[in-house]
Amino acid sequence: MGQVLHEAIRVDREGAVVTLTIDHPPANAVNGDVVNGLVEGLANAEADESCRALVITGSGPKFFSAGADISGFGAGADAVGKATDLTLLFEASRLPIIAAINGIAFGGGCELTLACDIRIASRTARFGQPEIKLGIIPGWGGTQRLPRLIGAARATELLLTGDPIDAERALAIGLVAEVVEPDELPAAAQRWGQLLASRAPLAIAATKRATRAGAQLPIWDALQVERMEFVALFGSEDAQEGIAAFVQKRPAEWKGR
Repeated sequence: MGQVLHEAIRVDREGAVVTLTIDHPPANAVNGDVVNGLVEGLANAEADESCRALVITGSGPKFFSAGADISGFGAGADAVGKATDLTLLFEASRLPIIAAINGIAFGGGCELTLACDIRIASRTARFGQPEIKLGIIPGWGGTQRLPRLIGAARATELLLTGDPIDAERALAIGLVAEVVEPDELPAAAQRWGQLLASRAPLAIAATKRATRAGAQLPIWDALQVERMEFVALFGSEDAQEGIAAFVQKRPAEWKGR
């Protein structure tokens, strides 16, 4: 077993891929310890230049995360702000972040996955934003990221009904990239992690920045963002290595500079 952060996040490492597992029984609900552990685990992974990808998953076969633990976290502006800040850290990270959804991802648990770059799911996973049934709305980005990911019509259906969907529907509407059998999920997460870890790290980070910034801009302005990232990246050692490796028909050796 790897390191444990804030008694709620287990850290494991395989090659260039770090896995952060939410381990907060019985339902992996998100409280202050979970948020602080994920923040620390992400910061540690980013500080390690040999880490090239991050996986977020849940402990056990039933829950990725059932949502916010109101009793241990609260629902006030401060608690909402900390969780929202965590999702922004996911998006701003230099690392590609893969959510491996092993079970139920409801409410804040679903919102954590929305801030990741790739989502894969166990066939037993379920997704939902049930806040409407409690007389409230999502508070960690659900009303904003879900329409951007799956389109306004499908997102509005999920947000206004509060009804969950299964993994197969999540795949059909583009919420997840792959669905696997439950016992295959850890290996699938590593496969995705190793694949993304093999890509040029500066290009990964630049792609995330350009995509995130461009989504908020008119197309002309967004193209200028892309152009600036392209020009800056083209002068890097990694870009020169990538071009040379392509010409020489060999694997590239990325340095991250």
